[in-house]
Amino acid sequence: MPLRIADLLARPELNLSVTYDVPAGQLDRTVEAATVSDLLHPGKWLQGGELLMTIGLVLPMEPAACRAYVQDVTEGGAACLALGLGRGLPYQKAPAPLVDAAREAGLPLLTVPDEVPFIAVTKAVFDARADEQRAVLQRAFATQRRLTAAATDSGLQPMLEEWTAATGVGATVLDPLGRLLATGGGQSAPPPAARDLVERVAARGLRGSASSTAGGRQLEVQPLGARRLRGLLLLVGSPDAAARAVVPGLVSLLSLELERRHLMDEPERRRRSALLAELLSDEEGPAGRAHGILAAAGLHDDRVRGVVIEPAAAGPADSGPHDIAADLALAVPGGLVRVAESGLIEAVVGAGLDVRDVLGRFAPHCPAGIGPLAPPDTVRVSLRQAAGLLGVSRASGVPEEARQSAASRLLLDLGDRRTLHGYADAVLGPLDLADHGEELLTTLAAWLETGGAWDATSRRLGVHRHTVRNRLDKAMDLTGRRLDDPDDRFDLWLATRIRSGGDLRAGGPGRP
Repeated sequence: MPLRIADLLARPELNLSVTYDVPAGQLDRTVEAATVSDLLHPGKWLQGGELLMTIGLVLPMEPAACRAYVQDVTEGGAACLALGLGRGLPYQKAPAPLVDAAREAGLPLLTVPDEVPFIAVTKAVFDARADEQRAVLQRAFATQRRLTAAATDSGLQPMLEEWTAATGVGATVLDPLGRLLATGGGQSAPPPAARDLVERVAARGLRGSASSTAGGRQLEVQPLGARRLRGLLLLVGSPDAAARAVVPGLVSLLSLELERRHLMDEPERRRRSALLAELLSDEEGPAGRAHGILAAAGLHDDRVRGVVIEPAAAGPADSGPHDIAADLALAVPGGLVRVAESGLIEAVVGAGLDVRDVLGRFAPHCPAGIGPLAPPDTVRVSLRQAAGLLGVSRASGVPEEARQSAASRLLLDLGDRRTLHGYADAVLGPLDLADHGEELLTTLAAWLETGGAWDATSRRLGVHRHTVRNRLDKAMDLTGRRLDDPDDRFDLWLATRIRSGGDLRAGGPGRP
């Protein structure tokens, strides 16, 4: 426990006394050190928290002079003032002007009796401070031993629970994307106020920690990992000196555990890499096969996209293809990642993933292509389109995402049946899933075949032109396209032609 003024007053060997009825709160002030000065203006020589002792040798006893002296001591940060009394000294008891000035300023004023030398008070203060520091170290060592013992259980949770039990400070481990991995002592999910702090530290990797205060609680984030960022430690609360001394040990133990997990996950990463290779190996596999492969990896999305990354040639030694692929495998839930024979990194990810954020975290400055969303059976198309954008990304310096208008031109070059039908599914898929989707597709195809003629489409379908317009408005809402956009119109025309089995080279009004 910190040394308080009350603790010094309780020591019988010092026989210190208060000169007025000091409020209890003032006697709880912490004493950091003890010093002696008979200067008239000692404040500038103080650092704060001192027990300042004086015999008042040069102190005038006029009320104004006493108030000025006490103000100087208070502004210097002294915890309290002690006046030495005794034979041969200026004062045998505390003078009233000094007592009044101290009372007005809220500065505790003590007296030191004649039989107690100032050095005895000084030694008592520093002995108490040494005892306090020993106690801090003992608590720190005890906490560290508890954490080390918990680490042998091979888990994050035991360490976090021991930390919280020993320190009272909440602790949570997050993955590099801020997702919860473990929390200790019944702590809930990270407070919303910690989100910006977590993102700021994660963006810097292993280069530093950060802290802030929100809602009266101290928040601190420490990066975890050896060579690469494996996770983040969030502390919620104010660690005391003993807990603060253990934070580096906690960070080390958690980092070791995350590195151990990373090594143990290597077989799973290889399995997923093999699944991706299997997914891409057979162009003419049975329907639903891709769904089964993705489900085996834990990816159940109906729409997925391909991502291709070219590792930076001038990157650090620990940023090679396999390092980046391992990071992506950790960051992409249910996703498949592999390093192809070409050295490129290929991944298949779900629709809900913020791909640009992941690339910015784990593959910064690397050329990358992001394919469009597609049904699982046609994800090869998305990967091919992503690979085709690497040159553009290399020139622009940022990841490039496939535009559907550009995708149709790539598909014409690829030319195989499965690829083309996969593209058509990617474009028209939202209509396949909609109520009366077949009706919407028929109306769209007819409108495109007539070159966008409303009356001709109405006559061909035998419905009112307003019905045609309503159907097409709904189709555009579902697909996110615009009929007045030439690129969108081309994509829609190409997709409907593929579905109908028509000649892609055929001309016609309104066709590109």
